[in-house]
Amino acid sequence: MAKKRGTTDLSLIVGVDKPSGMTSHDVVNRVRRIFGERRVGHTGTLDPLASGVLPVCIGPATRLDHYLVGHDKSYVVSVVFGTATDTDDAEGAPIRTGEVPDEVFDPFFASTFVASLVGKSKQLPPVYSAIKVGGKKACDEARAGRVIDLKPRDIEVFSAELLGIWGADGTEPARWDVAFAVSAGTYIRSLARDMGNTLGCPAHVGALRRTAVGSVALDECVSLETLEDIGQRAALDPLRALGCRFAYLDDAAAARVRNGAFLDAASLSLCERRAASAVSELCACTAGVRESCEPPSDGETVALVYDNRVIALYEYRVSRGQFAPRCVFPIGVIRGYSDL
Repeated sequence: MAKKRGTTDLSLIVGVDKPSGMTSHDVVNRVRRIFGERRVGHTGTLDPLASGVLPVCIGPATRLDHYLVGHDKSYVVSVVFGTATDTDDAEGAPIRTGEVPDEVFDPFFASTFVASLVGKSKQLPPVYSAIKVGGKKACDEARAGRVIDLKPRDIEVFSAELLGIWGADGTEPARWDVAFAVSAGTYIRSLARDMGNTLGCPAHVGALRRTAVGSVALDECVSLETLEDIGQRAALDPLRALGCRFAYLDDAAAARVRNGAFLDAASLSLCERRAASAVSELCACTAGVRESCEPPSDGETVALVYDNRVIALYEYRVSRGQFAPRCVFPIGVIRGYSDL
């Protein structure tokens, strides 16, 4: 049964496998009802059409959202050829049609073309996007019929792999299924649109599934129905979600951190992950942890752990040789179900 929303003593991150057809805000509202906690926020919008990885912060952990939005992401996308839409995806209205070139169905051509997308480039975001122009969301302005001046952005495609070609027999629209790993801020809808433009054929996203956000993968996420059943047991380790180095504190250091004190760099022994898989790291245990050999860099953010909870984020100030508080959590952010 859903709980009445208010404030609780919960502070955690969960990974939701967002279903297609829901907005990211719909997911936030559902999580609020599940935990009875009004302080809930997601860490990167997924279009209603899209499904997959959506990290959600609960309670004081919502203060982490600023540190969780700049990660690289991975997707599996269906690029449909022959039709362009006003939103560059299947939810939009068709605005142009065109003949699909025969080479679209050629496996060698298709795989070579997809592989050529790897690298840095400029990308013009979709008109219907959450980018703010003059303090207003581009999508809201577009729906109001107002002209928007969007600027090209620097993006990078780290990997691109053709998974399949469909529609050669004419029983369904021509389609490529492609797996992408891309930099933060890359719009897959724009990639699909630009793929069609390069081929001389209109195109749009027919389906989209986000398979990873930084180190958080799809197999670490749960459906909203499962989240309803298991609650806090779905908690993710915030260290994996953050992807930063970290240090373990003793009682005295933890007391100083909770008072917002600066910490000398020499007093912290920084650690890092040596495994990318959540399974290999066994959630909150230290099996996948090693001491880091690199000294801290100016402006680097590190997480501080006490009693198996993240109790603060600190930033290194090279001019002082100290770490300064950025974000302190009096009750800490839990690191997974094993500490509940």
